Amino acid sequence: MSTRTAMIAMGGNSLSPKGEAGTISQQFAHTRETLDGIGHFIDRGYNLCINHGNGPQVGNELLRMDLTHDKVPPLPLGVCVAGTQGSIGYMIQQSLQNKLRDMNVDREVVTLVTQVIVDENDPSIKAPSKYIGARYDEEEVKSLAKKFGWSIKEQEPGQWRRVVPSPMPEYIMHGKSIKTLVDRGTIVIASGGGGIPVYNDPTGHLEGLDAVIDKDYAAAKLGRILRAEELWIITDVENV
Repeated sequence: MSTRTAMIAMGGNSLSPKGEAGTISQQFAHTRETLDGIGHFIDRGYNLCINHGNGPQVGNELLRMDLTHDKVPPLPLGVCVAGTQGSIGYMIQQSLQNKLRDMNVDREVVTLVTQVIVDENDPSIKAPSKYIGARYDEEEVKSLAKKFGWSIKEQEPGQWRRVVPSPMPEYIMHGKSIKTLVDRGTIVIASGGGGIPVYNDPTGHLEGLDAVIDKDYAAAKLGRILRAEELWIITDVENV
């Protein structure tokens, strides 16, 4: 019987649930809790690829930029997405390495910086819809939106968040390399935060785009490249 491959998408909110400050120690704790369920796949010898969301985390990064822009040059959203690939990938990678050690399983875990090609003219660019960052009441968020030029929407009654463009992923770069690693048994963390959104300019060169790709769409696209038999989505919603 051939080895089955599973694509697992971890929500950024599952690592930093609403109602919490989202400290690194809290996020590490939630990462370890989330990975308890992945032991099921490891026990059964699955090939695994993991991606993750970054809504709370990348929103906090942008808030840091807004609050310190007069002292430190701000980074564009695409670069912040790349940063969360590193920070969240590190938390998942280290926690999973420790879990593998506890299970006495000899498998490598790697995190890959992953660019994802999108359409620079995607309709979402002019209609931001992706919720990021912390939740605010209406008065506070409107004050922040006015101060920093945010686009905002009410996500739940009385809970407002910043929104940014979220174009559809068209092509996962480095897909062949990811598949090669997964097929040899390496557990790969890729397309974190949905991937770093990029597009081809008229010369064919890559350029970054200020947006956040939905991690579930990216996971589905990457799962097809890997020919994964299963796609699992981990959320912060009980029993889902």
